[in-house]
Amino acid sequence: MQRPSSVPSYLWALTPLYTCGFGTPFSMLYAAIRKRSMWYGAAAAGYATASGAWIYLVELYADTQEPALVSLFMVVCMLCPWLVGTVHSLAVRRQVFDDVRPYGTANEQAIAVAQHRRSLRQQARELAERDPVMARELRIGRPDLPRQYDDGGLIDVNHAPAVVIANLPGLTPALAEQIVRVRDEVGGFVSAEDVSAAASLPPHLTSDVAEYGIFLP
Repeated sequence: MQRPSSVPSYLWALTPLYTCGFGTPFSMLYAAIRKRSMWYGAAAAGYATASGAWIYLVELYADTQEPALVSLFMVVCMLCPWLVGTVHSLAVRRQVFDDVRPYGTANEQAIAVAQHRRSLRQQARELAERDPVMARELRIGRPDLPRQYDDGGLIDVNHAPAVVIANLPGLTPALAEQIVRVRDEVGGFVSAEDVSAAASLPPHLTSDVAEYGIFLP
């Protein structure tokens, strides 16, 4: 995976600094549009209000000495879009530009892929629980059949043939045949624990069957 160029993101993040804060509302408005975020929009409005207040007070007291409290308020209105805006932009730069660190090692990439596959299995299970008919139509847990839906590597223990069930981690062809034989006798299973008990599987296989198995009615 190649890391996207970070130059545009840094130019955007430093806009408040090199525009003395006057560009901050516009840079935050860009972030609001890019990310479709009302929070960035609110930030843009806040910075614009601060800049507008500073300009108004400068014009108002152009020929007179402003009170101390007003002078303090003017300083705050000037520094907020300038310095606070710079810190804010740098803090959210990666979020706005999706400039995330690439995978540094093959191991990190492998972990990310495994987590993605686990997420796919969870999504498939939730779909099957809501709509088992749809799950069967999508052939969830049936890698032996033509299909387009990616279930993350699930195997339907209640319908898949023994040669497919044997692909579950730790299972041998003999254990897979034993599961199918018991399945035909009892009419199906409801959980990994049910399979392990009914088919007399070694206890250490239960967690793997739970992770990769699904039990469609």
